[in-house]
Amino acid sequence: MAYTIIFAPLIGFLIAGLFGRRIGDLSSQIITSSLIFLSAIISCYYLYQFIIGSDVLNFIIFNWISSGQLNLNWSIYIDTLTAVMLVVVTSVSFLVHVYSIGYMSHDPDKPRFMSYLSLFTFAMLMLITSDNFLQLFFGWEGVGLASYLLIGFWFKKPSANAAAIKAFVVNRVGDFGLAIGIFLIYKYTGSLNFSEVFQAIPSLLDEKINFIGTDGNLITYICVFLFIGAMGKSAQLFLHTWLPDAMEGPTPVSALIHAATMVTAGVFLVVRCSPIFEFSPFSQSLIVTIGASTAFFAATIGLVQNDIKKVIAYSTCSQLGYMFFAAGIGAYHIAIFHLFTHAFFKALLFLCAGSVIHSLHEEQDIRKMGGIYKKIPYTYAFMVIGTLAITGFPFLSGFYSKDAILEAAYFSTNSMGMYATSIGVFTALLTSIYSWRLIYKTFHGNYKNENYEFDKVHESPPVILIPLFILTIGAIFAGFVFKDIFIGTDHQSFWKSAIFFKEQFELKHPPLWFLLFTPISGVIIIFAAYYFYVRNEKILENLKHTHKPLYKFLLNKWYFDELYDFLFTKPAKAIGSFFWSKGDVKIIDGFGPNGLAKIIKILSDRAVLFQSGYLYHYAFVILIGLTILLTYLII
Repeated sequence: MAYTIIFAPLIGFLIAGLFGRRIGDLSSQIITSSLIFLSAIISCYYLYQFIIGSDVLNFIIFNWISSGQLNLNWSIYIDTLTAVMLVVVTSVSFLVHVYSIGYMSHDPDKPRFMSYLSLFTFAMLMLITSDNFLQLFFGWEGVGLASYLLIGFWFKKPSANAAAIKAFVVNRVGDFGLAIGIFLIYKYTGSLNFSEVFQAIPSLLDEKINFIGTDGNLITYICVFLFIGAMGKSAQLFLHTWLPDAMEGPTPVSALIHAATMVTAGVFLVVRCSPIFEFSPFSQSLIVTIGASTAFFAATIGLVQNDIKKVIAYSTCSQLGYMFFAAGIGAYHIAIFHLFTHAFFKALLFLCAGSVIHSLHEEQDIRKMGGIYKKIPYTYAFMVIGTLAITGFPFLSGFYSKDAILEAAYFSTNSMGMYATSIGVFTALLTSIYSWRLIYKTFHGNYKNENYEFDKVHESPPVILIPLFILTIGAIFAGFVFKDIFIGTDHQSFWKSAIFFKEQFELKHPPLWFLLFTPISGVIIIFAAYYFYVRNEKILENLKHTHKPLYKFLLNKWYFDELYDFLFTKPAKAIGSFFWSKGDVKIIDGFGPNGLAKIIKILSDRAVLFQSGYLYHYAFVILIGLTILLTYLII
């Protein structure tokens, strides 16, 4: 059965990709969706087995590399962490596949799209089932390749091509860091197998290395480089710029990439490598700092974005920040718990956004929406539930996981624990503000789209609404059902060896005011946001004008794109242009093919002069040649 989980999506990719034109659109959609559904069912079975106490499973597909002391297999490694990730990836992927049948109904390249989705799923499954760093890296790069294909799916749009290239290039920066971390691991442990590497780490605690002229702790360097890889994939601060541009892809892509798969790979990497990170206090503090800062940074930008998908994208970036600083303080199980619950309500929000876009004839600007909640009541209800979940409304999924993160940070002994706590609480309030702004701007107030008649706004078909309904159930109940299993007092018996805890981790009970502050504030913001975004919009419009520099600063995403363009893009283009014009054109081409061709042409032009057509001219030339030859022989 384990083989089916991995290879069913691969088979779907090959069938839809190679034979999609022959078997037809509908057949491609049904086959790929059915195969992903099969993977999802088996994944749920394995999670159930670990809940009741199953041991680690490792299925060796074949021996991959055997050279000297390096011996690596392509394996299907399933422990508790893998089982949880399998359920998240396959279930969300299946619902996205089904959703795509309706959403992409008018697209002429449906088989190609379905094949890309299946390829993406296969790469992610390869990543999370790895038992060694090399297989993980191959899955890691496979996810990057598939994301490039999906983001740039509408390749005739220049903006989609640019977004795909940007995502690919920015992720290469993070991947370079991950590769260096893997190189260091192999150099000092002699292995890339997780079990062997993790066993060797305690013996390397005092190992020092020289890097860029400075001596530092080996474990710290390994952790920092691994985290750089995680930053790229999970769009953390400084390597986040690809995330909003990735919205150029179709909405199902946004849900798949940003809810359950690609962006969570970084969190999975940190948790999988907990036996390494637990021995590096510096890297843990770094993860807490970057994670908390990302949560705040992304939330501030989400406050002013006008593209419905970009608001949710920055929400994803912010929630990933929560997961990282939870992992940084050693609460790895809570980070995975939030990853688990987040997958349901974030996929729900993205797919609801797609339903809105579909109903409004591809309109994405929330400033051109409003007053449509009666036209699309099911989409509206589902999106409100998703919003309640992400804002931590009591007893919904997000409430349990986000609350647990804040509690863990409050009692953390990490040097940056208090920073994470304060930022986390404040960011939770910002999350409520921009989430309800999205709801009210989209569904309430007056309809503002002059290019599409209000009467034409319609509810999405059942094939789109059914996945939303299933995700809504997850957004409501996933937190309550799994909280005791994932983060309860007996959580170590569930996670077993999948997560390494250097010290016993227990959730304590913070003061009552701390427990009540976030949910009460969230409820107050619901009504406050309605007043400011629906009843009296002029107040905020006036604030935009009175605080125009701040508004432009947030609207332009803290000017990170402009800064990177100035520091890296323009200098790189200038250097490339110089070497092309001076080196390639003038030297290589000038002295190479072009220069040789020019010389031959000149010689040919001169030789043509001898072709006069007069016989006595040719005889004269022959005579001169004979004279020279005889002179040479005589001398």
